Amino acid sequence: MQSIDVISQWLPTLLKGASLSLLVALTALLISLVLGMLIALSRLSDSRILNGLGLAYTTIIRGIPELVLLLLIFYGGQQFINDTRFAWADKNGVDVSAIDFSPFWAGAIIIGLIYTAYMAETFRGAILAVPSGQREAANAYGLSRLRIFWRIILPQMTRHALPGISNNWLVMLKATALVSLISLQDVVKLSADAAKATGYQFTFYLFAGVVFLCFTTLSIIVFRYLERHYSIGYIRSS
Repeated sequence: MQSIDVISQWLPTLLKGASLSLLVALTALLISLVLGMLIALSRLSDSRILNGLGLAYTTIIRGIPELVLLLLIFYGGQQFINDTRFAWADKNGVDVSAIDFSPFWAGAIIIGLIYTAYMAETFRGAILAVPSGQREAANAYGLSRLRIFWRIILPQMTRHALPGISNNWLVMLKATALVSLISLQDVVKLSADAAKATGYQFTFYLFAGVVFLCFTTLSIIVFRYLERHYSIGYIRSS
């Protein structure tokens, strides 16, 4: 078939785009896991300020569409920073050049910040699922808060958090398709370029869809293994 010959010509380029999409997703995942845990802990802290800041972040981020946030921060934030710098430079007689955000880092950081809000709620629920009596017993033995979290809470909360992390990761992985709108040469952007150049719209968009399907299928297999691993020793209720 001619469509197969056409896509084979673009295959090396499309595979590079697919690897870039996966790299964006993995970078965003790392950001969301680290920041999500910090915000979850702030939501559970005794400090009203930290609790309020964490609640405000998760409420605002989850209430605004991902596409709007991506465009707002990448284009709007870039323009705001440059306008502010130029205004300062004119006032002080200094020459400055415009700042251009890296599409890769901008996309990875923005998506990571968006899903930080969802990871935070996943971690908060998982921490609350750990019996409070265990924390109280650890306190009675004189363990520090860091040691209690690292040795008692974290291993147990992981089992409760994995289904939520898995779901957030799958949605995040598909959300990386949005970075094509900020000119990142990911698999979606390259598929669109190839479709326009060759006229094979269905073929190349189908290829992009299959790439994401392969990523998500592999992810589901990995997370099922992790869930089984962290469930060893626990009795499942019927």
